[in-house]
Amino acid sequence: MSLKNMSLQAQPLKTDTDLHSAVSVGAFADANLDQQSLQSPEQQYRAAAYSVLAALLRDVPTPETMLQVAEFSKVEVDEDELLLSMSSLGLAAQSTELSAIDDEYHLLFVGLGRGELVPYGSWYLTGFLMEQPLSILRDDLALLGFERDESVVEPEDHVAAMCEVMSMLVAEDSAKESSMQAENEIQSLFFEKHIVPWMGRFFEDLSKSESAVFYRAVGRFGSAFINLEKQYLLV
Repeated sequence: MSLKNMSLQAQPLKTDTDLHSAVSVGAFADANLDQQSLQSPEQQYRAAAYSVLAALLRDVPTPETMLQVAEFSKVEVDEDELLLSMSSLGLAAQSTELSAIDDEYHLLFVGLGRGELVPYGSWYLTGFLMEQPLSILRDDLALLGFERDESVVEPEDHVAAMCEVMSMLVAEDSAKESSMQAENEIQSLFFEKHIVPWMGRFFEDLSKSESAVFYRAVGRFGSAFINLEKQYLLV
């Protein structure tokens, strides 16, 4: 999935979402997640968390990604669930062989015909793939200026793709000279409409998976982060 430089509709068509009213006319710049462009450490952390989850879930993570995640083990922990889950994920990254993570990934998400988990929004919302939730998501992504990369075969409601979108939205909004309320409006609407209805359940299932060791830690971190995002964006 890539981000296209395009002007958004000045008078968008009516839909069942408030995203249209939140989007102003203009263009998104290329979202390369340049951390220097983010205006606050808080936004850097949010964008990075989504980006890390996307990297761990879109495919078998690279050695470079695993080295980065292993640094989470250095987090100073207290009773906060997000910090505890970060530390646990870092320790899991340190202690798990890449070959074992490769095996886990395929058992969980690929398998023979289907893995243990199906990481798509449509599946969690309807029990089937490529259903109406995907069509609605595609309409909203087009409104926001996202363009499907034709080389990518996965539907846009894959959990990794959704995390990538949120990471880009955080990065783009934070780079703009606008109020915090304005920055968060599109994020909040997209999060409430497309993330909240299912992604927490996915991470909860992942954290309890019988086929996983390392990815249970990913699920715990994902659950804690999504819960924090609900407090940040929806309260």
